[in-house]
Amino acid sequence: MKKGILKYCNWGLSMLVGIGIFLFWFLWYPHALSYQEQYQLFLWTWDYFVERMSLPGGFADWLGESIVQFFYVEWLGALLLALLFMTLQRLVARLLPKVWSLLSLMPVVLLWWLMGDINVLLSLPVAIVLALSLACAMPRRLSWMDVLILPMAYWLIGPAVWLYVLVRVIQLGWKHLWSAGWLLALQLMAYAFLLPQWPLQQVMTGLNYYRIPLHYPQWSGYDKDMYELIRLDYLVRNERWDEIVKRAGMYQVRTPFWSNCVNLALSQKRLLADRMFDFYQSGEDALIMPRTRDLTSMLPSAEAFWRLGMVNSAQRYMFDTQESILNGRKSGRCTKRIAECMIVNGHYQTAKKQLDLLKKSLFYRSWAKETEANLKNDNWVNTHPVYGRIRQLRYKENFLYSYEEIDKMLGLLLMNNMDNKMALDYFMAQMLLKGNVKGFQQYLGLAQQYGGYRQMPLGYQDAMRCIQAQGNIAGSPYANYVKRMMAERRDE
Repeated sequence: MKKGILKYCNWGLSMLVGIGIFLFWFLWYPHALSYQEQYQLFLWTWDYFVERMSLPGGFADWLGESIVQFFYVEWLGALLLALLFMTLQRLVARLLPKVWSLLSLMPVVLLWWLMGDINVLLSLPVAIVLALSLACAMPRRLSWMDVLILPMAYWLIGPAVWLYVLVRVIQLGWKHLWSAGWLLALQLMAYAFLLPQWPLQQVMTGLNYYRIPLHYPQWSGYDKDMYELIRLDYLVRNERWDEIVKRAGMYQVRTPFWSNCVNLALSQKRLLADRMFDFYQSGEDALIMPRTRDLTSMLPSAEAFWRLGMVNSAQRYMFDTQESILNGRKSGRCTKRIAECMIVNGHYQTAKKQLDLLKKSLFYRSWAKETEANLKNDNWVNTHPVYGRIRQLRYKENFLYSYEEIDKMLGLLLMNNMDNKMALDYFMAQMLLKGNVKGFQQYLGLAQQYGGYRQMPLGYQDAMRCIQAQGNIAGSPYANYVKRMMAERRDE
């Protein structure tokens, strides 16, 4: 009777874990799933599998990436994570005495918290589950089999196989400590003969568990500001502009990245001229950031470039973002946008190389095949609702420019096509951000003529009052911005 009750309690506990994990990722943190998915491009090819298997922990890495690709569909990604954590809980419960089954929640909670570090790869929890599965499957009386099992397990799972050794030692007693020495020797031999190009530190602790080489997870949990920025990037990726503006009114993160996302959303709703200074503006980089070599910062700027029609800049920012992924992975999101930029520019042959990659994936495959079928068809590109418009907005000539001239580039973009309302809004906004009062006043009539406004935008009215009063106007959003920027410059 007691055994039956414990059995049902254990299964009930597992179901609670699964439901909790699913709701957590699907309802509250779907943007975290999108973040992980966009920094890899899983390919269903033999070469891709062999490449992953060429390093210790390669199978855990390959299996983890194959799961992460399903994060493209949020509910499916959350479901797979729920099943993974349920499996972890069941394995730990199986290894513990039945009366201690409640303690099986501890590893789940710890790993759940550890994954708050956005650079922890799914290969780590997958490797842990594989190590525990192997420990549960191995018969206790055949301890000599570890001589054969450990070399294969180390190459498939990576250093997480130490967890398997720990469980075996607990099960079989101190006499099984020889397996720890054997595993240590295996790692050192792998480093000496197979992996001399890798730092010993990584060989011993894992090559594929963490996105940043020679770094380790920080037990920081789910940092509110960091995940808010990830959420904004996710909303930008999915063009959910209203939600960005709504969130910006409730919570702000005082960084250029935040300003870029919010201003892009305002521009897509044609609210930038009216409400820009109702929100935090980081300075001259509040619309578009300068090139920054990391895997996140340039994404909203690249999206702004794309919609403005600055196609070459969008392609360059996306390419630099992809090359900044520190574990050397490709990005499905970046690869797709790079291909789109090449298509708009008419570089069909180079675009095909990107499409060939995407065709080997799961969720980008249909788009790549459909696009390839229309490749080299200028009429299809010209009549496409997105590509055709951007081709009309883009510069007609190629040239180089520096970031300091971004306001001039926006002005040239506008002169190139006076129907480019976003370029007009960004041009006027950039002058206000730089404090170019004369330029703003000079082009105010142009904005009124081509902006399509029924009346002068509220933000422009406020800026003019501020200029006329020389900043001495209470309650002015633009005056408050100018005062803050002047104070920050004095403090530098």
